[in-house]
Amino acid sequence: SIVAPFLLGAALALWLYPVLSTRTVPFTEFALFMGVAMSVTAFPVLARILTDHQMHKSRIGAIALACAAAGDVTAWCLLAFVVSVAKARPGQALLTVALTAGFMALIFFLVQPAIRWLAQRQPPGSQTTPDAIVIVCAALLLAALATERIGIHALFGAFLIGVVVPHDSVLADDVRKKLEDSVALFLLPVFFAFTGLRTQIALVHGLRDWLICILIIAVASAGKFGGSFVAARATGSDWRQAASLGVLMNTRGLMELIVLNIGLDLGVISPTLFTMLVLMAVVTTVGTTPILQAVSSRTDTESLKQ
Repeated sequence: SIVAPFLLGAALALWLYPVLSTRTVPFTEFALFMGVAMSVTAFPVLARILTDHQMHKSRIGAIALACAAAGDVTAWCLLAFVVSVAKARPGQALLTVALTAGFMALIFFLVQPAIRWLAQRQPPGSQTTPDAIVIVCAALLLAALATERIGIHALFGAFLIGVVVPHDSVLADDVRKKLEDSVALFLLPVFFAFTGLRTQIALVHGLRDWLICILIIAVASAGKFGGSFVAARATGSDWRQAASLGVLMNTRGLMELIVLNIGLDLGVISPTLFTMLVLMAVVTTVGTTPILQAVSSRTDTESLKQ
């Protein structure tokens, strides 16, 4: 579910580069970004779909969540590499990669033990102190600043802090509760509105552009579905379970939009290609639920839950 769409995206870049890009963007960066854009699966949206279908505790649901989690981490690592290459000045790509590796070592070997110690100070059933919340938020902002100064996106620093906070701790639960409402009710709608303002549907005009858009959707769907289906069949799943997994892994949602906005900010993709990829993200995400219902009948869905 990662390799197949990545390779198909990179192969599609061979045709899209002379059509929708310019010589100011190196082909290597363009091809790598297209591979990453095709490889993303939206873990939160996938989890919600599985919960709505009561499949989150099933074998196929557990496999889908595990694949999406591994795929997201891999995609973020690949995106960090692409961003570091795109933002590095000539001759400094290796320095950016070295600084990134050093920063990750700092996070996992120094910051993670400190945050774990902070989390262990909060006994079960207690409430996290304001000081602890401030420390986590300060660490988040400092990590974001560090990765931005290194030459990769600020997003990755914040992501790493989220990774090292123990997920089953009182600290993580309280931070999530205190921030979730403001993020979900204010920041997330603002982000979607911002993405919508940058999506210029008028740029996709004429038969050629719409055919390219349809081709992008087809390649993205085929890569995710085909890679997941073949792997699932090779590891013992029947064809309906394998098809369900392929459909579920095609969910892109918010994660894809974040990747696309980063690509547009860096100038790796043009506004026209950005619009086409946004349409691809919307179509593949919206189509997941009805296609999943079509793949598995009522009886089949019950068997998937077992």
